Amino acid sequence: MRYQYTSPGSHDLFGWGRPQTTIIKSLLIINLGIWGLLTLSGTQGLFFPLLGLVPRLLWTKLMVWQPITYMFLHAGFAHVGLNMFVLWMFGSELEREWGGPAFLRYYLITGAGAGLVTVLFSLQSTIPVVGASGAIYGVLLAYGLAYPNREVYIYFMFPVKVKYFVSFLAIVAFMASFQSGPSTVSHLTHLSGMVIGWFYLKSGWQSTGAGWRQKVAQFREEHRARKHLLESLEEEQLHQQVDRILDKINSDGYNSLTEEEQEILYQASARFSRRTPKN
Repeated sequence: MRYQYTSPGSHDLFGWGRPQTTIIKSLLIINLGIWGLLTLSGTQGLFFPLLGLVPRLLWTKLMVWQPITYMFLHAGFAHVGLNMFVLWMFGSELEREWGGPAFLRYYLITGAGAGLVTVLFSLQSTIPVVGASGAIYGVLLAYGLAYPNREVYIYFMFPVKVKYFVSFLAIVAFMASFQSGPSTVSHLTHLSGMVIGWFYLKSGWQSTGAGWRQKVAQFREEHRARKHLLESLEEEQLHQQVDRILDKINSDGYNSLTEEEQEILYQASARFSRRTPKN
């Protein structure tokens, strides 16, 4: 299925004049690079069982990295090419809108979550599942929610609003996930990426990271303010003690000071001298 979309600035293919999508570019380079290396070296048969998502190995051999690493493996140029094309087309605007860290977090959560759901429904399977399709379908879902009335041109001819396009893909994935028999496409992974993405966005988890960082920054600012206030109060008290000691020296001489007063005077001298600018 060929498609394109129209949006403000959609003819700006390379994002000139807009914030750069560094996460998208990094994901494109990593996925295409890994596919190229494995294809040229002919080592897919070695790495797919190890780094792909093999449900039985995940829970029997505790290969807990697989729900992440399977997203970066692809079984052919058409597979990786289509996934990366959709990621670039629909993910770029989301990254510009959300920011790189938030987009990457969403991408990994939907992809890894889709992988875990796939494992739960096929615990005894030893067939490796590979590809970023779970995360890609999550990106499509997010784009459909963010820009529902944008238009996608199917086969570059038939305009369809994004909300209908994404709904159609969800229905196809849902119906196909009930098919029996072997298949080279994990439709359950596609559907799971969408479902997890929907819950993630609707639950407000997307803003959790930003809210948490804002709270941390606020806490640090309040801590600095309290520290500054305490230092000011200590200095004011120290100044009063020093003034009293200096008055005593003027009236009775230095030898009249107690050891405690001499120590206070020494500490004050050392503390204030550190703040004195040096030429």
